[in-house]
Amino acid sequence: MAKNKNLIYIAISLVVFIVLAFLYSTPVFTGKQLFQHDIVQYRGGAKELLDYRANYEKETYWSDSMFGGMPTYQMGSQFKGDIIKKIDSNLNFLPRPVNYLFLLFAGFFLLGMVVVRNWKYALLGATFFGLSTYFYIIIAAGHNGKVNTIEYFAPLLAGILLVYIRKKYIVGFIVTTLFMGLQIAANHPQMTYYLFLALGFLFISELIRVIQKKTLMKHFLISSAIIAASCVIGVGMNSQRIMANSEYIKETVRGKQILNTDSHTAGKSGMDKESILLWSYGKLETLNLFIPRLMGGGSQEPEAKEMMNKVQEMVQENVSSQEEMDRISKGFAGMTYWGDQPGTSGPAYQGAIVCFLALLGFFFAWKKYRYWILGASILTILLAWGSNFMPLSDFFIDFIPFYSKFRAPSSILVVVELLFPLIAIIGLYRFFTDEKLTEEYKKKILFYVGGGTLGFILILLIFGKGLLGFATDNEKLYFPPFLLDYLVDERFKLFKIDAIKAFLYVAIAAVVLFLTMKKRLNQNIALVIIGVVSLFDLWTVNKRYLNDENYVDKVFAENPFQTESSDLLAEKVQANPALGSILANVNVNKTLETIAEKDKTHYRIFNNILGTFSETNTSYFKSSIGGYHAVKLRRYDDVINEYFQVMDSVKVPNVLSLLNAKYWVLGGPEKPQTMPNTKANGNAWFVSDIQFANTPNEEIKSIGVINSKRTAVVASEDKSYFTNKPVQADSTAFINLTKYQPNELEFKSKSKTPQLAVFSEIYYPHGWKMFVDEKEVPYIKADYLLRAVHVPAGNHHIRMVFEPEVIEKGKWISLLSFGLFIALSGFGIFWVNKKKGDLVKKTA
Repeated sequence: MAKNKNLIYIAISLVVFIVLAFLYSTPVFTGKQLFQHDIVQYRGGAKELLDYRANYEKETYWSDSMFGGMPTYQMGSQFKGDIIKKIDSNLNFLPRPVNYLFLLFAGFFLLGMVVVRNWKYALLGATFFGLSTYFYIIIAAGHNGKVNTIEYFAPLLAGILLVYIRKKYIVGFIVTTLFMGLQIAANHPQMTYYLFLALGFLFISELIRVIQKKTLMKHFLISSAIIAASCVIGVGMNSQRIMANSEYIKETVRGKQILNTDSHTAGKSGMDKESILLWSYGKLETLNLFIPRLMGGGSQEPEAKEMMNKVQEMVQENVSSQEEMDRISKGFAGMTYWGDQPGTSGPAYQGAIVCFLALLGFFFAWKKYRYWILGASILTILLAWGSNFMPLSDFFIDFIPFYSKFRAPSSILVVVELLFPLIAIIGLYRFFTDEKLTEEYKKKILFYVGGGTLGFILILLIFGKGLLGFATDNEKLYFPPFLLDYLVDERFKLFKIDAIKAFLYVAIAAVVLFLTMKKRLNQNIALVIIGVVSLFDLWTVNKRYLNDENYVDKVFAENPFQTESSDLLAEKVQANPALGSILANVNVNKTLETIAEKDKTHYRIFNNILGTFSETNTSYFKSSIGGYHAVKLRRYDDVINEYFQVMDSVKVPNVLSLLNAKYWVLGGPEKPQTMPNTKANGNAWFVSDIQFANTPNEEIKSIGVINSKRTAVVASEDKSYFTNKPVQADSTAFINLTKYQPNELEFKSKSKTPQLAVFSEIYYPHGWKMFVDEKEVPYIKADYLLRAVHVPAGNHHIRMVFEPEVIEKGKWISLLSFGLFIALSGFGIFWVNKKKGDLVKKTA
């Protein structure tokens, strides 16, 4: 009976999560969809991939849409036999973002049930976790892969704790393996990596408990073996994805450096430290977990527009010279945010009550949770400081495997956003239910932590303006007093509002805990009050960053690259500023569409209006020189840094011609201009001269100055390729593209002498195969980033096809791993039931 009653409460809790998720996302009831910046960019960059899939009902693992061409592994490619991804898709069955919110709630609810085995606390903890502000910020931005990965943090931890703490080996194995597989399938390795840094503390904690003889060595070894097997199988179920990405990552900006520069050392793996640490959380900024607008919140808070209007008015009234105006402009960054990061969409707010209860939890929670959660929380906060705590950052970048592959250390705070709600509900559960905690101890801790927290807020409210400053160093240096004083006052007002709220929320929680301890308040009522106040707090803060304005009509969400302006579109933009970019880019999109419709051959476009390397409008209509992606191929990124940071009027056109940029789009968004590039090299060409480069630096610098139609720059290590392969000039020779698909290109050639054919296709050493008259032949890299092949004299058919072997190998490993998971799970369930049956027979 009790079991059935518990199941009813669990079912009710799941319904509550669905209701909360829909209530937060009410525009989905009217058919509207989220308008997410990164998803808009994805739609442009993945257009060729999606069209190929729709037209041929199969997958291409290479696309020419962005950056001259790149694998699609990080662009939404699908894999045959990818069962675990299908499970992920089925779990995310609700409309976006309802699906994310529901799974965030439900995943933590499972964790809460494993840890405290009480649905009330699990439900409360689920709202603590599922309403963490950072999740709503990344949903608004379109970081869907990131939030999809975070969904599975809590249930994966639940599976591990089932094994280590609850000693439920079979169920723990099933849960851990399943959610490990789902975690990897969500495809955000950085988030998974951060979670496992925290789980390292759990492993150490369990090992220490063995040494202290609080648990048996046998149990520890069995548990560790089960979890290791679960992780291996979970990874194995994603073999295609992992093997393809592992191969790809070596050739990207996350792989080894190629050039020697002031900031790069050839052969060194990972990104440079400046790129890794760019988004580092400030030490003081960490208090944003507790007071959201301690440092102004996001760069564009709701009050920012009004503040900007006031600033412009003040500047017009008080500034009389261009010199003073130029000085002021040097200090401008954002109206509200004044922290250490270059900019931010909002704070990693955890909730005043959640942080307060987490502090209490570190005194009240069971020791088997308390110390590893504390250690993991401290480490992740210190790592989030990044460039503001270089001793630790240097150590991790230089010595901890894979850490240098990831950027934006501030995002590691997702670990705190998991662990604070966990320690909070554990501490709260023990505070209310564990008789081993004496009233005197609870009263003392509540007094010190509650009084200290409230006192800290009061100090900030009274002396905060002087202590915190509320202005950046640049603003203090360049702003005149009238402007600086205004910004400081406005930012302090924002802080003051949130700080007073934090004081009230903590005071309510502290009073509720005290009254319950004194038996003057029912425990259930106490939980309701804490839950409602916390929900109101987080809900209202989250609505600053993800609200109804983030939703647009379905037609605009699914077709963000509009080519025609209309009164309807203008009306929609006026009603919703989120659509402003659509209207602003209409003329550029129309220009791109016109080019693509008039010239259907294969070429690339150089768009210099929208930000060549931060837009995918071009890719939506035609192959682009630029694009928007965090994991570009290293060689292409080197060329961008070498030639496009400073636009040399001779070298840049040479490089663009090399990349077959047949059209340039110049001017402004209102009146874009198309300029045909008559000097574009085309899809392929024969060269008569080979220039060998001794170093990659020499190679990359040469391509901007050579006549690339006549001369190819080849690395000296490829000299052996030309043994018995002479190259001779022939003015009548030609090579033409006869068929184009992103993963297969065909050419026909004719020459009287042997030639070196250079293709305006990006060199990638894995998966591409070259055939001359259907005989596979080796090919080399030329001009730092292109493919080249020796072609004998005569008439020839040349074909290049992208057939990465890792996809097929990975498919079978994935299927075998999933089969092993099912077999072991089935055997485990059968064995447990058999033991229960044998026990029943013995006792009968």
